[in-house]
Amino acid sequence: MTEQYRPTKAVISLEAIKKNLTVFQEKSGDAKVIAVVKADAYGHGVLAVAKAVIETGVDMLAVATPDEALFLRDQGIETELLVLGATPAKFIRVAQQRNIIVTAISLDWLSMAASHLEEKLEMLKIHLKVDTGMRRIGIQLDEVDQALGIIADHDFSFNGIFTHFATADEEDSSLFNQQVHAMNSVIKQLEDPSVMVHVSNSAAAIMHPELTSDAVRVGISLYGIAPSPYVGQEMEFHLYPALSLETEIVHVKKVKAGEALSYGATYRAARDEWVGTIPIGYADGMLRGLQGQDVLVNGQRTPIIGRICMDQCMIRLSKKVPVGEKVQLIGRQGEQQIFIDEWADRLETIPYEIPCILTKRVPRVYSESAEVSDLSFHKLDKMVR
Repeated sequence: MTEQYRPTKAVISLEAIKKNLTVFQEKSGDAKVIAVVKADAYGHGVLAVAKAVIETGVDMLAVATPDEALFLRDQGIETELLVLGATPAKFIRVAQQRNIIVTAISLDWLSMAASHLEEKLEMLKIHLKVDTGMRRIGIQLDEVDQALGIIADHDFSFNGIFTHFATADEEDSSLFNQQVHAMNSVIKQLEDPSVMVHVSNSAAAIMHPELTSDAVRVGISLYGIAPSPYVGQEMEFHLYPALSLETEIVHVKKVKAGEALSYGATYRAARDEWVGTIPIGYADGMLRGLQGQDVLVNGQRTPIIGRICMDQCMIRLSKKVPVGEKVQLIGRQGEQQIFIDEWADRLETIPYEIPCILTKRVPRVYSESAEVSDLSFHKLDKMVR
């Protein structure tokens, strides 16, 4: 690894990811766990995560795009790969050559794929996506018979069928129940018992274990993040946060009462204050909306003050500290812990976004340490609110 001269880094606990995976493997019994590693493993670094979950017994990975699948193949990953999103005609032959499973998303897609099959290559492996209510991509419910007919008439290797729940992470289960009912009616139409059925995402795997079927797709919770506050409060086991974000103080000064700092002079010191500058800003994914968010210094919470700059921001210190003092932005320091969910709340978004917006300028450093936090999402309200 190239030496890093800036102290800002994201530390990824591969042990936490393995522990989260093991929980789902145990809960799923004989069913497979499909590890979803799309979007650079939700910002955690796809290659390291893929290798870690394969070591822990996963035999299928899911990605969003053909390019993500090809990256893993090019890096020597031979495990089964499923592309969850749409694939163009020019990728069909590549998928046959590289043993990549693609998703059939419509009748038109099936016809297109059939016309691009290369007979001399291995059969194209497909999973049929059924739109039971997400309304994003997928075969419509009244088209399933026709889709199965097209598949039977052509040289497809029909390996799986799935749907995606829109509200599995919410307390209101009306749409979820409709989707379950619709998918059950589709599954009854299958004549081949070897076709893998996978309907559960992280939320459904946690809240509705009765839907496990042949496999579950574990995405956000693989990384120790609950799909929603509701799921986090209701779940009966711990998730172990895999990502922590840290840096160091690079400059310390005393600001006099009434003095303003940073762009727009939006912050003025109420009294003489010690202020530290840390080398992280919105170009790293620490968006300006995080002004006022706490960080940890010496195990104590202290706020970001003034507008966050592109490369730097400032924090209010309780006392003078030396340059080089460690600052924890996400993760644990002493008895305190800052969860990704705090950032999401402040930015009025979902936890999924937070690791994904941390840019490539923030290096991912991997830890195999067996020590992972026992703090689970559902304890968050008691700890930091």
